Amino acid sequence: MTRIALVLVFLLGLTLQGAAEPLLGKFLNDFEASEVVPGATALGPLREDGLAPALRDGETIGWVFLTSDFVPTTGYSGKPIHVVAGISPDAVLTGAKLLKHSEPIVLVGIPEEKIRAVIRHYSGFDLHAVSGPRDGGDLEIVSGATVTIMVIDDSILRAGVKAARALGLDGFAAPKASGPTREIDREAGEIADWPTLAGNGALRRLTVDVATINADFAALGDPRTEKNAEPAPDTDAHVDVWTALVSQPAIGRSLLGDAAWENLSKRLNPGDEAIAVFGAGRWSFKGSGYVRGGIFDRFQLIQGEMSVRFHDRNHSRIVRAAAEGAPDLPEMDLFIIPADAGFDPAAQFRLQFLVSRAVGPIDKVFLTYDLGYELPDAYTRTVAAAPVQAQPEATDGDARDALWKRIWQTKRTQVVVLCTALVLLSGIFFFQGFATKNARTFAMLRNAYLVFTLVFVGWIANAQLSVVNILAVVNALFSNFSWDTFLMDPLIFILWFSVAVALLFWARGAYCGWLCPFGALQELSNKLARRLGVPQVTLPWGLHERLWAVKYIIFLGLFGLSLYSLELAERFAEVEPFKTAIILKFARPLPYVLIAIAFLLPGLFIERFYCRYVCPLGGGLAIPARLHMFRWLKRYKECGNPCQLCATDCPVKAIHPTGEINPNECISCLNCQVLYQDHDRCPVVIKFDKRRAKDVASAAALDAHRPADEAERPNLGHPNQLSRTR
Repeated sequence: MTRIALVLVFLLGLTLQGAAEPLLGKFLNDFEASEVVPGATALGPLREDGLAPALRDGETIGWVFLTSDFVPTTGYSGKPIHVVAGISPDAVLTGAKLLKHSEPIVLVGIPEEKIRAVIRHYSGFDLHAVSGPRDGGDLEIVSGATVTIMVIDDSILRAGVKAARALGLDGFAAPKASGPTREIDREAGEIADWPTLAGNGALRRLTVDVATINADFAALGDPRTEKNAEPAPDTDAHVDVWTALVSQPAIGRSLLGDAAWENLSKRLNPGDEAIAVFGAGRWSFKGSGYVRGGIFDRFQLIQGEMSVRFHDRNHSRIVRAAAEGAPDLPEMDLFIIPADAGFDPAAQFRLQFLVSRAVGPIDKVFLTYDLGYELPDAYTRTVAAAPVQAQPEATDGDARDALWKRIWQTKRTQVVVLCTALVLLSGIFFFQGFATKNARTFAMLRNAYLVFTLVFVGWIANAQLSVVNILAVVNALFSNFSWDTFLMDPLIFILWFSVAVALLFWARGAYCGWLCPFGALQELSNKLARRLGVPQVTLPWGLHERLWAVKYIIFLGLFGLSLYSLELAERFAEVEPFKTAIILKFARPLPYVLIAIAFLLPGLFIERFYCRYVCPLGGGLAIPARLHMFRWLKRYKECGNPCQLCATDCPVKAIHPTGEINPNECISCLNCQVLYQDHDRCPVVIKFDKRRAKDVASAAALDAHRPADEAERPNLGHPNQLSRTR
């Protein structure tokens, strides 16, 4: 027994030792050192902290690290996204390469090369400029893969900072007390005109003329940039921006005027600062992103490792420049830097401007230009330095929380619109008797909602649910489940939450019939086909009922594959044309487009053909929907025997000939509830109307033949009462 115990302890020790080994060691054969550290010919011994020196002729010229060794890199699939990167002695990223991932949209949708191209652009990134998760406006986002790109960006930058700290590179060592420092002097300075402020450095300017901007874009090496080159004259200013720190009272009063500066000072909380940005060139530093999403995505403020991306809540317009001699300035705006940003108004900072040029229908290339700023000495004072204490480093959990919260903040407008639409849909279902009372009004409401689902939910927000999401959730439950993985995409998370609630109330129809963009595309295209006279096909009930099973078979097959390999299941999930038709808007290789069209074409003759017989997502939702608690759809006892109107008129033939509604197949279109109240089509309602009309006519006839003296006695209508009064 003792020997067995020793063997177990030894094996346990080996297991723990293996678990502690850096993951980089498993990927050393998947890349060349020169791919991430240019000029390197070999890698040195792997260190315990996950760093490996990159060598050239035996000399260390940089280090290599794997992001997963330093920070969590879980993507939307629930699996890590492994990226290897290089770092120089100056804390600059020298290169990065994607090694392994399980992201479904990349595996079977977006070409992986697009993701790799984005990652390659991290070469030359200075880690001193990192201040945490970024908004997305300063990222090169790949359409349809926003979450994946933001997770990769977050993991590369945070892992790079941790690697720089592990190496003790300049700027990343523990803070030490230093000598005297400068701070802003709120009492210094006096009111001055524009030329004086520009001369003493209180105002700083950046100009880039047309010739320079065209030359800089041409230097990128993409011949498509010449197509949209800026027109002459070459000496015109394309970028012409000024900035000043207007939270310093003398500068602020000079540029804004006393009244405007007083209004600004009332808005500033303790620790807040404010800058003014003026624009006069062809290029706008504001753009239109702040109108759509509330984010000024064309510039950011950078100071050391801190960066600030401005939102509409931090912004206000300047009505006029109060300083004498100010030039003609079409754009004048104030931006508040919140106190929690850690901004030091007396230290150097820079505004980084992002200038783009379209090179295709959806493709752009970008250039960045910096406008440096330092508050002149006349507006500062020297103070003795206080002892500097090291700030506790944020945990990986805090960083992940900050990332998904930042993503939600970025998409808050879309979140509000979707939540409003869900509230409206809930109202339709809860008050379905009122909603379906008028057939024409309800038809207009439903068509409008389907258009909203297709255009906004699908093509704009890319919030198309997929069977891959179900497989990923199940896989996460059996592995390292983490809520922040599912919070990375706000609209998908909200939709899944609403679907989970709806399954208990209305089965799967709430999503399949109203919120699925591909389902909306099928129904709208079928309605258009009907208007154009395309004949409709009705399958025999026996065949129709047996074809229902196909989607369940497909779902169970994918589910079984996912237990063996989630990546393999995601590839076979291409049976869903959602990525092609909705997320990527048919911008895919021809075979995928043909598959999507092949699923849409039968829907022109058989309404929602794909939903009825093929959709594995519908099959996956129907299984838990068996637990729904309420029966909301009203029926008459005559439904099915003898009346077959609802069964014949059901768009997806989810009503059995015997009259009962199959909740597994019903899409809650409420067509049967419109018929339930139809006074012109429903035989039961028509019969009731006739009976009521007959009763009314009989009562009128009795009133007409009642004696005159009896008519004057309103309460004497019964024969017994009549006999007693005589």
